[in-house]
Amino acid sequence: MSNAVAGVGTQFKRGDGASSETFTAIAEITRIGGPGQTRELIDVTSLDSTGGWREFIAGFRDGGELTLEMNFTLDGYSEMLTDFLSDDSVNYQIVLPNTEASVLDFAGFVMDLPLDIDPADAIKLNVTIKLTGAVSLTS
Repeated sequence: MSNAVAGVGTQFKRGDGASSETFTAIAEITRIGGPGQTRELIDVTSLDSTGGWREFIAGFRDGGELTLEMNFTLDGYSEMLTDFLSDDSVNYQIVLPNTEASVLDFAGFVMDLPLDIDPADAIKLNVTIKLTGAVSLTS
């Protein structure tokens, strides 16, 4: 039997920045993409590399970006706009609906905040957050 988990019930939460931080769910998220973590590789190939194969060592890691698609609500837009206008990173969480209630914790900057307005559809907000530092996973 599969241990897969459906996405329904996943929550995206925003920290309030207080010393004893409280996280509040952002309503009406329809899709979360990411975080898309990557790692740089440093090419250390030399003329005497064995068998003519390139060689690499690990470089910096990058938390990547996270995208949120959400139905427009005044509260959701206001919170994301506040984060966009801030010069400080904001702490966020993704709470997964698995039996362990796993949580991804990370900090980031809202770097893109376009509205998608179509007369035949709900108004959408598409948010891009650039992560800074590591992503931690707790269960």
